Amino acid sequence: MVGLVGRLVLAAVLVVASVTPTFAQQWRFAPPTGVIITQGAPSNPLMLRANTQVHPVYLRQVVQYPTTERSGTIVVDTRAHFLYFVLGDGRALRYGIGVAREGFEWRGTHRVTRKAEWPSWTPPAEMRRRQPGLPSHMPGGINNPLGARALYLGSTLYRIHGTNEPWSIGQNVSSGCIRMTNEDVIDLYDRVQLNTKVVVIS
Repeated sequence: MVGLVGRLVLAAVLVVASVTPTFAQQWRFAPPTGVIITQGAPSNPLMLRANTQVHPVYLRQVVQYPTTERSGTIVVDTRAHFLYFVLGDGRALRYGIGVAREGFEWRGTHRVTRKAEWPSWTPPAEMRRRQPGLPSHMPGGINNPLGARALYLGSTLYRIHGTNEPWSIGQNVSSGCIRMTNEDVIDLYDRVQLNTKVVVIS
């Protein structure tokens, strides 16, 4: 019992290691009061389970979702901060998401052209010009802003990916990418095939 309690406590603690002080100050979206930021890698996989920091409305759930889209399609509603994986029969699996901040919004239809586990990240040149503290490249891992999984959308620079900032779910915080908790993006990743249709609406 003690071991289980200890693991559950660990699940509520987010471990995020800063790459450099400049990167942490200029890029990161500040955590809420009470979230512990520590140095180092997680000692237990349960520490990736950060849904305790997500508002209940954004927790993964099956909902009624009438649509003309075929089952297996992803619909991203950026205004409502929800991503729907269409199940058919008027239902969808709904996930909470973080979306683009003002000035970086977009919409359209694309296909999933690549899937990656613990993806590396190379910030585009224009992003580095806006935020000089960003690294030129980051290997995949718990400290990487792309989180545990990434779905790449056509030839765009946009991705549906995880995040090490779960408190940003439900907010407009990104430069165009769609954020999910690591738990949720792992779940979605396992359901999605290459060439899956992705419809982004606003």
